[in-house]
Amino acid sequence: MARNYDIAELKRLDVAHHLPAQQDYKLIEDMGGSRIVTHADGCYIHDGDGNRILDGMAGLWCVNVGYGRKELADVAYEQMLELPFYNTFFKTATPPTVMLADRIAGITGGKLQHIFFNGSGSEANDTVFRMVRHYWKVKGEPKRTVFISRWNAYHGSTVAGVSLGGMKFMHVQGDLPIPGIEHVRQPYHFGEGFGTDPYEFGQQCAAAIEEKILEVGPENVAAFIGEPVQGAGGVIIPPDGYWQAVEAICRKYGILLVADEVICGYGRTGEWFGHQRLGFTPDLVPMAKGLSSGYLPISATAVSSDIVEVLKTGGDFIHGFTYSGHPVSAAVAHRNIDIIEREGLVGRVRDDVGPYLAEALARLNDHPLVGETRSIGLLGAVEIVSKQGTNERFGGSEGNAGPIVRDHCIDNGLMVRAIRDTIVMSPPLIITRAQIDDLVDIICRSLDEAMPALRAIA
Repeated sequence: MARNYDIAELKRLDVAHHLPAQQDYKLIEDMGGSRIVTHADGCYIHDGDGNRILDGMAGLWCVNVGYGRKELADVAYEQMLELPFYNTFFKTATPPTVMLADRIAGITGGKLQHIFFNGSGSEANDTVFRMVRHYWKVKGEPKRTVFISRWNAYHGSTVAGVSLGGMKFMHVQGDLPIPGIEHVRQPYHFGEGFGTDPYEFGQQCAAAIEEKILEVGPENVAAFIGEPVQGAGGVIIPPDGYWQAVEAICRKYGILLVADEVICGYGRTGEWFGHQRLGFTPDLVPMAKGLSSGYLPISATAVSSDIVEVLKTGGDFIHGFTYSGHPVSAAVAHRNIDIIEREGLVGRVRDDVGPYLAEALARLNDHPLVGETRSIGLLGAVEIVSKQGTNERFGGSEGNAGPIVRDHCIDNGLMVRAIRDTIVMSPPLIITRAQIDDLVDIICRSLDEAMPALRAIA
């Protein structure tokens, strides 16, 4: 149970002093303050107004083992008493940090044997940006500075992260992207290849990367970065064969391949990492979120031994943060991996609840507002359309319908996210089949309730 908060006062203070992330502050003021989430258990969050809400987003794609894990709180407490903090700047390391690096290397496998720690996924991608450019300079190819990414990709909120990402509405704020980053089309079959053969569409999207490499000049390209499945872009699952073609292109031109696993990692897709599920081998893997199930901030970047051997010849890598390798976060992340392994959550997603989510979502395919449902593991999406059998949107453009349906879902007790006109979900890996049924039933009811308002948009 939550403590006895004065919710009205918290909302007043929220408006008066708190600037929440990625929000319209005038809207928050007009609302009278943010929704105050007071406590959580299992797959549910509870707010100060007495609502119990099924968390279809696992916080923000991260609470993989669910809420209320006492052993994670206990290990944090124990580590705080023993050693609450020490840095890794002074040729020093702490036991939890070293042990976690070893644990992650065992999961990534292959040549991904070296781990650089940070506090967030954005910082992990900053690390990729700086490390890759430094690598090529040390290797004697300093002209290789250009990163290729995809439109509608999300790689964080730092200057480098937003620039690597391909969300134009984010680029507008801050005069981004910074120089040296190019973008190509995304493998979004429903939105950009509707009615075409999925495999051929995926091959065309991969070919766009090669075209960009040739345009920029292979001697100038450092790396290609992509999420195995684009999460914040709308749970965009690439067609079969796409990633194999991308990897072949990168190898052809000697370009590093970066798999951003911030969302896809730690069982989300039914394997430990999305690149394992989709069948390709990256050179660097930034990761976060599910690494600690969101219980404490931590991220990591797994780096190939081939890259590290070159870095060893280049002196200091002058990069890092105060909290890189924070011992308490590392201890919690290590125990979080224990839980995932002990409870078989990766296999559970692969063999049980992941396939069941796909089956349950398919029940929505006959709804007149649904153009497509798709999922991989416990990442799912529902496309809202104005005319069944098409990818046409209400009002003739994207973004009119999604927020309306999302708000109905939340009012009906389900937290999901609207990305343009796509309802996306990423529930905790501990979700049950019965809870998946509830999730899909609430989406269906919310679509029904939203229909009059959507039809009025025309």
